Amino acid sequence: MSSPGQNGASDTGDPGLTGDRPEAGTQSYEQARDELAQVVTALETGGLSLEESLALWERGEDLAAHCQGLLDGARARLDARLDPPD
Repeated sequence: MSSPGQNGASDTGDPGLTGDRPEAGTQSYEQARDELAQVVTALETGGLSLEESLALWERGEDLAAHCQGLLDGARARLDARLDPPD
């Protein structure tokens, strides 16, 4: 699934949101969170075509799911340390 928009590529005029982006699942939490913030800002600012908006929304959903997965994994690690099995 590397069609334009699904990997973050769009023609928004913002170099931070154009071009090939790494798959959301390969980014660190901080990288994904920062890119997600850029996506939200671009969507809130408006001025994008429908296709660009949809592509960014899809990218944002992927990034948000990746961030949540990383947070869930961190929580599981903490829980395992704080409550070791008997």
